Amino acid sequence: MSATRQRIVSGMRPTGPLHLGHYFGVLKNWIELQDEYECFYFVADWHALTSEYSDPSRIKSFVPELVKDWIAAGLDPDKCIIFQQSENKHHAELHLLLSMITPLGWLERNPTYKELKQELVAKDLNTLGFLGYPVLQAADILSYLPQVVPVGQDQLPHLELTREIARRFNHLYGQFLPEPQAKLTEAAKCPGLDGRKMSKSYGNAIGLGEPMDEVKPKVMSMLTDTNRKRKSDPGDPEVCNLFPYHELMSSHEQQAEVREGCTQATWGCVDCKKMLLQNMETFLEPLHTRRKALDADPDMLWDILRRGNERAIAEAETTLTVVKERMHMVF
Repeated sequence: MSATRQRIVSGMRPTGPLHLGHYFGVLKNWIELQDEYECFYFVADWHALTSEYSDPSRIKSFVPELVKDWIAAGLDPDKCIIFQQSENKHHAELHLLLSMITPLGWLERNPTYKELKQELVAKDLNTLGFLGYPVLQAADILSYLPQVVPVGQDQLPHLELTREIARRFNHLYGQFLPEPQAKLTEAAKCPGLDGRKMSKSYGNAIGLGEPMDEVKPKVMSMLTDTNRKRKSDPGDPEVCNLFPYHELMSSHEQQAEVREGCTQATWGCVDCKKMLLQNMETFLEPLHTRRKALDADPDMLWDILRRGNERAIAEAETTLTVVKERMHMVF
């Protein structure tokens, strides 16, 4: 472990191409953290199986595409460790061992377990894998003995369960596993094109890898202030679906210009969208350039994953060895 930098662990499920919501909600933060912390970022393909088990064939193709999106967005494999969960079998063994000491009631009280079952009604989530995914998540995290885990406010119950599992292990077998602290990340407002949460399943997302000729018609058809029927009607940026994008991709001066033009009815929504398109293209162009370089050299991507896997496996093996010794499972 680095003597000077604290360690961070985080992962993402490979369930499809990433969009702007992923970037501003998670990736932007990851990119900033890699300069300050020792970061382990993993493709959580086993976690993807908890909801995609009936048709897992797509997960295989989503794994490299997810890593491409990460690197195109700005993750630097020379600054962080990027690896694939399923290539590190130590996660699975630690998951098994931790599951032996995790009370069933802890899992059943997990608020996200109940919420996702209600949200994903089209999928049968009455499986052991789905109920027990927080234990696998704890194994993912604790394998690397981190001090910090970046989470949003809604993910705090997950991390607290990891801390409880670590606390119980330490009580039973002696102090070893850390109780990582939450590094709260502010959720950036990046609504979907229709005002709902940006989601691939809603068809209201702008993908990080989408070419501008596909992005443009999406932006031009975006929902704006529904109370503004004509250009001469004053608008309200606070209820406009478009303005949060300006807050993310336009300069402060441009935001002030948009706000004045909208509220004073000197700008129409088309003017607002044209400015956003210019700034969006400026934002996306370097991502597209980096992605094309990876597409042109597929071996580069797999070499990054290979090196990351090797580093992660070595770290997780060290942790697992101590856990097994403490549990008297070394013969």
